[in-house]
Amino acid sequence: MIKLLHTADWQIGKLFGQFEPDDAALLAEARFNAVERLAGLATEQRVDLVLAAGDVFDAQGVSDRTIRRLFNALAGFQGPWILLPGNHDAALAESVWTRAARIGAIPGNVTVCLQPEPVLLESIGAAVLPAPLTQRHTYTDLTEWFAAAETPAGMLRIGLAHGSVQGILPEDIDSPNPIAAGRAEQARLDYLALGDWHGTKQVDARTWYSGTPETDRFKANGSGQALLAELPEPGALPTATPVATGQYRWHSETLALQVPSDVDLALQKISAFGPADVVQIGVSGRIDLAGHRRLGQAIEQARGKARSLLADLSELRLDPTPEDIDALKADGYLGEVIAELRASQDGSGAEVARDALALLAGILDGRHANAGGSP
Repeated sequence: MIKLLHTADWQIGKLFGQFEPDDAALLAEARFNAVERLAGLATEQRVDLVLAAGDVFDAQGVSDRTIRRLFNALAGFQGPWILLPGNHDAALAESVWTRAARIGAIPGNVTVCLQPEPVLLESIGAAVLPAPLTQRHTYTDLTEWFAAAETPAGMLRIGLAHGSVQGILPEDIDSPNPIAAGRAEQARLDYLALGDWHGTKQVDARTWYSGTPETDRFKANGSGQALLAELPEPGALPTATPVATGQYRWHSETLALQVPSDVDLALQKISAFGPADVVQIGVSGRIDLAGHRRLGQAIEQARGKARSLLADLSELRLDPTPEDIDALKADGYLGEVIAELRASQDGSGAEVARDALALLAGILDGRHANAGGSP
């Protein structure tokens, strides 16, 4: 029996441009930390090898320093690592992999599969059949050669590929880099380790996507994991166990506000986020001025607690109550402006009108507060 650690989609060098620079830097750093945790897990579990099924790097143009940091992060496991080029780090004639070799960054226990040819691990009795991508998008199945590949008798046959199993994943990602359903059985594989889908997913009895070890998008698909797989003997069914490896939890919340109690529930959700949470909130519906102030304060407080929080209020209508208007003491022209901004929230400039109304209300609130505090 052999035990392996199956991982993929490390996306080292990912930039996270939708976040503030400080948050983006920490999210990028977390990806190196995830690889270090994988190395520690491999040593702790005494696995026989680690398979990385593509997209080790997020782009070909990462710096030499990033390349060195990545390979240094593997040092916690001294056994064999087998890395596969994916669509983000394809095995081009000149690539991140050729640069890594040129600068001497690749340790002796790491095999980068640049060619579709068996990697024989005689010490553990396994043959790895890799399907490296040689360009970002291919439209033929690069795993077809697995079936005809000869491997020594008695060796476990392990496939390693990066792409989309046809008919299994959502249709919008079912065309580039295709992999035929049933490839493991057709090619007599004991295990087929896949990458590209960023969540953990079992395709069939011998085929798995491991997912990315550190979540990197707002999609609830079982990401932030790796797989510990045990292969008893050639022909026997493997077992694969997901293991949590991620540092950050990513949440996407949609909050619909219609009545005052909805605001209270929204504030409870927002206040519950902590340092390990990366949050995206979309708020829609209607809210009065008092509720809007409370919501804004809760979002700012949560931004100080969570790793990162993105808030989209573009679908939220600011609807002051008569009491709100009276409290603003906006008579005459100001009252007309407020009425016009309220009405404008139903048109094409709704978001601008809402923000202007919130800004005006804040200015008037501030003036009244200062006037009340003056001697």
